[in-house]
Amino acid sequence: MELADLVRLRQARDRMDRDYAQPLDVPALARTALMSAGHFSRSFREAYGETPYSYLMTRRIERAKALLRRGDLSVTEVCFAVGCTSLGSFSSRFTELVGESPSAYRARSHDDSAVIPPCIAKIYTRPVRNGEARPGPSPVA
Repeated sequence: MELADLVRLRQARDRMDRDYAQPLDVPALARTALMSAGHFSRSFREAYGETPYSYLMTRRIERAKALLRRGDLSVTEVCFAVGCTSLGSFSSRFTELVGESPSAYRARSHDDSAVIPPCIAKIYTRPVRNGEARPGPSPVA
């Protein structure tokens, strides 16, 4: 893959990270990368190991987890706050990535994670799809 393509893919990925709550679809993201939708999807998957939609949903679920841990919003409010338009799809995807329903996640205590620095918590609370390996501790040299 050419460096210019990687730069444009990164711009699209940065847009997903920044504008996750906005209505984003593959054609809009492809325009950000100056590519056709098909070429963008194939190139994104090759570069990042997942489809653009999967990456975007992971970002949304990651943000939803943070909002649910706060506990001041309902599951429905969180669903719409992160850019999802269907509560059923949101709940299904959340359960698939997190391993429990949004309601169960919101209801349980998250006090133990309050003492963990946010930069570390983000690594270990990132939603993981289809049993992908979680990052382990770094080997000590």
